[in-house]
Amino acid sequence: MHQDRYMKLQRFSAWCGFILLVGFMAAYTTGGLITPMDPTLSSDEVVEWLKDNQTGILACVAIMVLTVPFEYPFVVVTSLQLKRIEGGWGLLSMTQVLTGVVAPIGFFFPLAILSAAAYRPERHSADVLSAMVDIYWLMLVGNACIFVLQVWCIGYGALIDRRAKPIFPRWFGWLNIVLGVALIPGAFVYLNKTGPFAWNGLLAYLIPTIVYTIWKIATPAMLLRAIKHEEAELAEAKEKPEATAQLAAS
Repeated sequence: MHQDRYMKLQRFSAWCGFILLVGFMAAYTTGGLITPMDPTLSSDEVVEWLKDNQTGILACVAIMVLTVPFEYPFVVVTSLQLKRIEGGWGLLSMTQVLTGVVAPIGFFFPLAILSAAAYRPERHSADVLSAMVDIYWLMLVGNACIFVLQVWCIGYGALIDRRAKPIFPRWFGWLNIVLGVALIPGAFVYLNKTGPFAWNGLLAYLIPTIVYTIWKIATPAMLLRAIKHEEAELAEAKEKPEATAQLAAS
């Protein structure tokens, strides 16, 4: 592929991170899902919440169906930049891309179940609808900890990069480590209906959501920075033939 076209594709893929953030915010705001419902609500109260938010939930899922595909180029370009740190496809870049491919499922499968509950609520009993809503919140918040390894791969890659001009700054490496730690409490939503480890709690939901939002802004910005540096390296390699060998070995 022509170099200019390849770099444009990388930049587009990095911008996909911003598209994802805007899409997620629009979808979850439309669906009334930014603030989780109380896990202690009765079945009748859950049904009332579901009916009150029916149109918004279905619109949220439609927006997410259009938004989620942008996750894939975003994940791939992240691994391409990790590949530069490793000097080729390695453990960090491969683990990141494999775990990143699963990431959209963590959003869409729970929403698919919630949309099924909201689509025809009159056909199901309060207990069935309540169980479906429980599955949505438990999967969305509880399964987030699965992606700890993904962000730790990015963070570790940033921290071990010893080149004169690191691909990612060290603070970005630590941001990924912090996000990974922040996602871990989500595993405990299955054991708690109240408190900081419930699906609407401080440790399981609020702090991870804040850190994830910061990460979703910082990561595309750092990718665009890394792509710009890669372009400069390639331009220098063209001007100085001896630099080509150094670039290939890095």
